[in-house]
Amino acid sequence: MRKAILTALLALGCTLASAESLFGQTITWDSLSLMANGRRITLVMGEIHYSRVPEQHWARELKKMKEGGITMVATYCFWNHIEEIEGQFDWSGQRNLRKFIEACRDAELPVVLRIGPFCHGEVRCGGIPDWMFTKGCKMRSEDATFLKYARRLYENVYAQVEGLQWKDGGPLIAVQFDNEYRGRASYLMALKRMANEIGFDLPFYTRTGWPQLATPVPFGEMLPLYGDYSDGFWDRDTTEGCGNYWQAFHFKPYRMPTATATEQLPQADSKQPAATSYPFFTCEQGGGMASSYHRRIWIDPTDVYSSALVKLGCGSNLLGYYMYHGGTNPDGKRTTLNECQRTPATNYNDMPIKTYDFQAPLGEFGQRNESYYKLRTLHLFLEDFGEMLAPMQAHYPQAGIPMAKADDSHLRWTYRTDGSTAFIFINNYERFADLSEKRGVRCTVNNEQFPLPTIPAATSCILPCNLRCGDLLLRFATAQPVARRGNRYYFMQVPGIEAAFTIGDQTKTYARFSAKKPIIVQGSTEIYLLDERDAQRLFLEKEKPTKAKALKYSKVKEAGPLRTITIGAQRVAEEPDDDDFLQAATYTIFLPKTLQGLLTVNYRGDVARLYADGRLIDDNFYNGRPFQYDLSLLPDGCRQLELRILPLQADAPIYIPRQGKFPFASAKAVERVEAITLVR
Repeated sequence: MRKAILTALLALGCTLASAESLFGQTITWDSLSLMANGRRITLVMGEIHYSRVPEQHWARELKKMKEGGITMVATYCFWNHIEEIEGQFDWSGQRNLRKFIEACRDAELPVVLRIGPFCHGEVRCGGIPDWMFTKGCKMRSEDATFLKYARRLYENVYAQVEGLQWKDGGPLIAVQFDNEYRGRASYLMALKRMANEIGFDLPFYTRTGWPQLATPVPFGEMLPLYGDYSDGFWDRDTTEGCGNYWQAFHFKPYRMPTATATEQLPQADSKQPAATSYPFFTCEQGGGMASSYHRRIWIDPTDVYSSALVKLGCGSNLLGYYMYHGGTNPDGKRTTLNECQRTPATNYNDMPIKTYDFQAPLGEFGQRNESYYKLRTLHLFLEDFGEMLAPMQAHYPQAGIPMAKADDSHLRWTYRTDGSTAFIFINNYERFADLSEKRGVRCTVNNEQFPLPTIPAATSCILPCNLRCGDLLLRFATAQPVARRGNRYYFMQVPGIEAAFTIGDQTKTYARFSAKKPIIVQGSTEIYLLDERDAQRLFLEKEKPTKAKALKYSKVKEAGPLRTITIGAQRVAEEPDDDDFLQAATYTIFLPKTLQGLLTVNYRGDVARLYADGRLIDDNFYNGRPFQYDLSLLPDGCRQLELRILPLQADAPIYIPRQGKFPFASAKAVERVEAITLVR
């Protein structure tokens, strides 16, 4: 039997009459999905932190996000970014929240604003200003003093968004209260009451669904949002493949993540039942991963793609990525603003001072990374087939098989169906596991058997069953549906799998790829088959090829004595400080007259820093990827930069991924620059 669909329209605070936006949409929700004017929608939410991106780039970067298939934006409002000095709120430049929300309005992107007071986001003290720790109150509690300052924060945030809420025709659709909170729900409810009293009146409100609260939030007050990551910089372990991140690659009938914030929280209970009265939404589906000093992560685009596909197969009707766009920490007025172990409220990891690239689909400076293109096929699918997918129940034919790390005994698959049409979700990939190809698998879906083709290793895909495509009924296809425009349907050949289409009793295999010439025409319906690359770039303008030009540089100082790497308050290695960089190897980089393009430094070492006129502008924890910087951010007339690199010590108590490893031979430490180029 289908589960009862529960509807909640009243508890979330915004009346139906006041919920109409500039798009003429009234937003409601039930136990399955969001609805716009009564029609189900399956959104893709991308996290971008406005205060980590130069304001002059907001419009450009939001356009890229939208082209990548993002249909809703999430952003933190970090308290210590805007009130680092008590009583002095700074909404200027890239801290200008109102201007950013207006840019989202212009881009027609709804916004979920995460307003703290605690945010985390790898920010110093989780975003709570240092001066708050002198007030003698308990942080993140119903302490009257804490709530007094939290109210003042909310009042100032509201002043920025007033007139831009959904009911006003603006893009602000929801707010999140605090983050990763595990105490009593009365604290979250106190924050919501304050927000409503101040003037926040939105279609819905959210909270992170992990960890499990000490007491439950009353039903309907806040939508719990979930997530999963394929690896974590926060893990205390410095070995490859540690933790329970492997579970992100398994189809499982519960929502609670099993490896998020494990440096602070106990392992999530994998037996916890799904909160099926709420729709299954995510806000922290790993779009990449940052590197801490003690744990350098290398994320492969397949990690991001396959774990997102798994979430869809498990029933998620909102994919929310953290992060979708990287960024750079702004300069602090009194301290740096990065998370580190030596802070008033000790954070658990030492993070870079400036960079927050996160290996996201869009990088620190808006670079379109491979994951940007891979994920587009899922996002286009959700845009065009999401209304069909949203009411489909997730089924777990392998629920009786115990999950195990690197289990290669069977093909992992599940399906979602409305009783007739179905989508089979297949994942034959797990990070750090060598899964083999799978042959002869037969899937039973709605009491009908579908023989699968041979599924190559590292393959993740979606295959349709009994899918109505205009004038024809596609009984089965071994190609992945991507998009539709009117009666034109676009499919992607899954690499390594022949694209076969079954219509009625006839099955034909196709190997012709074109977005202009259909492979099947029936009545007014046309079906097109694309290869993977063209499917990932479907509807995008043709890109100009990039060119790399070698830049001149000179080593002006050899590295001095090696530093002693200390273990910090949280039992992991501490990052170097400013004094340590006095002993760094130093290079001068000579710049071209036209400051355009990405400076790209390929190097070997521990930590690299880049300075302009003596000011730190960016840094990099070595993990094997190049260190990049957008030269357009430099002032006109800047002709050279200073690069400082500390040697990587052979016995350093840190995790370096396999992609970044290199032989030390007999050396105790290695530091070298291999190339410095300008990529236009």
